[in-house]
Amino acid sequence: MLKRTFPLIACLVVLALGLAACGDDADDAATNGATTSEQTTGAATPPRENAVQVAQGNTNLSTLVEALTVAELAKTLEGPGPYTVFAPTNAAFEALGGTLNTLLKPANQDELAEILTYHVVPGELTASELGNGQMLETIQGDSLEVKIDGEEVTVNGATVQTPDVDASNGVVHVIDEVLTPPEG
Repeated sequence: MLKRTFPLIACLVVLALGLAACGDDADDAATNGATTSEQTTGAATPPRENAVQVAQGNTNLSTLVEALTVAELAKTLEGPGPYTVFAPTNAAFEALGGTLNTLLKPANQDELAEILTYHVVPGELTASELGNGQMLETIQGDSLEVKIDGEEVTVNGATVQTPDVDASNGVVHVIDEVLTPPEG
């Protein structure tokens, strides 16, 4: 009995595998992640960049990228998020003077990480979702205060220069100051 059952099972497995391999081209394209427009045009829509890639693509944020690398936070901000990142410009970091050079030393990695995580809020908050007097809890643990005066939006006194830079894992708002957590 076992001698007759084994060949039958083997045939059924081969038949099932053969049927699974069959299918039309649209199914194959869908399984490979191709969209309908890719099938007709052959061109893929470029993927959206994550928050770190957005910063890397902006020469005015190169000091932030360097700081994220030194603090070993780049991988975190490349993650799924979503995050709202208040990204200080190079000029904002330069305003720190010699403090910046001290912070960028490997021995000060923890202090730098605390400052940088104070610029990140969990969740995606566009400028239109920010309200006057709103308190935003950062991933560092302390809060930022939003103020709105007409068209001007500030976070702990730092002015949002470029709001709503879209990222695949959230949104980036470029600010003109480095935010420092309260002494505690």
